[in-house]
Amino acid sequence: MVTAGLAGTLLAAAPATAEEVKTAPAATKPVWGKCPTGVAPGSPQLQCAKIPVPLDYAKPDGRKIEIMISRLASAKPAKRRGVLLLNPGGPGGSGLSQPADLVALGLPATVSAAYDLIGMDPRGVGHSSPVSCGFLADDMYQANIPPYAKNSADVAKQAKIVQRVAAQCAANDKAGLLPHISTANTARDMDQIRIALGEQKINFFGASYGSALGAAYASMFRERTDRIVLDSNPGTTSLDRAAVRRFGLGLELRFPDFAKFAAERHAAYGLGRTPAEVRRNFFALADQLDRKPVDGIDGKTFRFGMFASAYKESQFPVMAQMWQSLAGSDDAAVRRQRTDSRMPEVRALPGLSAGSVARGAAPSPHDNAFSAFLAVTCNDTAWPTDVATYQRDVAEARKRFPMFGAAGANIAPCAYWPRPAEPPVQITKDGPANILILQNLRDPATPHVGGVLLRKTFGDRARLVSVDAGRHGVYVYDDNPCALNLTTTYLVDGTLPGRDQFCSASTQSGLKLDAAAQRNRAAVLDRLGR
Repeated sequence: MVTAGLAGTLLAAAPATAEEVKTAPAATKPVWGKCPTGVAPGSPQLQCAKIPVPLDYAKPDGRKIEIMISRLASAKPAKRRGVLLLNPGGPGGSGLSQPADLVALGLPATVSAAYDLIGMDPRGVGHSSPVSCGFLADDMYQANIPPYAKNSADVAKQAKIVQRVAAQCAANDKAGLLPHISTANTARDMDQIRIALGEQKINFFGASYGSALGAAYASMFRERTDRIVLDSNPGTTSLDRAAVRRFGLGLELRFPDFAKFAAERHAAYGLGRTPAEVRRNFFALADQLDRKPVDGIDGKTFRFGMFASAYKESQFPVMAQMWQSLAGSDDAAVRRQRTDSRMPEVRALPGLSAGSVARGAAPSPHDNAFSAFLAVTCNDTAWPTDVATYQRDVAEARKRFPMFGAAGANIAPCAYWPRPAEPPVQITKDGPANILILQNLRDPATPHVGGVLLRKTFGDRARLVSVDAGRHGVYVYDDNPCALNLTTTYLVDGTLPGRDQFCSASTQSGLKLDAAAQRNRAAVLDRLGR
């Protein structure tokens, strides 16, 4: 999930409302055809189309950009009740393959029969007028999460890096797209998609940052919403600084799950006989690696690897194996494990480079994802501009959330970005009661408090389903029968629970899959980072 040098100034705008886009030209009806090469190659029934939308909704008759959407049509048109628009998160995540991905993960057939599943690459992403900051392969910039800062000097060092990144983004934006990549504008695009598809209302399922986008649409276009499911929420309509800082809380809540796993397997991995000992050994190893890195992995990288592996239990053995090799200063073993496709988060490390990149270096494969993340995150909300604020926050976070708090509190390029063109979308309690909020109790990226905040802000419009689980993602991304049943019933029958719900931990998998299907599901989750 993360400049003063941007040319020109952004036009001031009023708070985002549905009324703003009434003057936008009617969207063009999509012409469906084959999706681009590489988009869900195992799902030939997936179709794609492009829809023109205004670059700047303050100038609806001005310059247009194209948004690519995908469709997995209902296999039972007689049972079709509408469209279910999808977003996988990020910000910066491509969503064209998401209809096929959800089906591969076990989306109930009753849901895929009730809806045409509609994926999209949001503006600035993938095949939808992509933005680029010009990141190169050896830049190694981790746009979504700053590195852990051990002291004020680390923050000052990072400030120089992110100032350079912000200036680089500005200089590379030759097409003038960056200022217009925001959650509010993506929500406006969603309404243009609704019009183009000929729908009076849309249904929506969004996960991670996708839930923030859904919350924005449900506030800006509340009367054009039908059934809305918001999964793993940051707590508002953006991935603002408060949400990024909650990464520290998230790992503190999630780590006991890993510590219990490791303690029960001490004879195998040697990470600690009790959860408390595993925790102590975590800090000891991080300090040891800061003094003497192993195959380039220092304590900051180790902390990031722990955070990334906390997203899903299937990464626990991989992280335990890496931890074991790091503790033994086994460079050869670490080198082998870093090439293991099961741990792509570690394979791409170590992290940031403050220096200039080598001339002729190849473009980074993550350039667009990193660039779109920065554009949305920095354009949605204003971040502090003085380094001292981040230094104070990092010092506090190291005490409150010592495992990873000093990463989320560290300075990001948003500190050197232009002020947002408009205020963030405000959630409204006025509107239909049609919002189902899903939140795991120990999600490392979007802790449970995000769902609580969203439920409180939406008021009686929403119901919260709290799930005793720890991974990132609830509906079909995880396998809790209670949450699966509640969400499916809502999407198919429209039955919103009368009150907030609690789902106990699942004692056994509800998915009865053969070995090939299990491997396929694991491969999809790995690709999606969940």
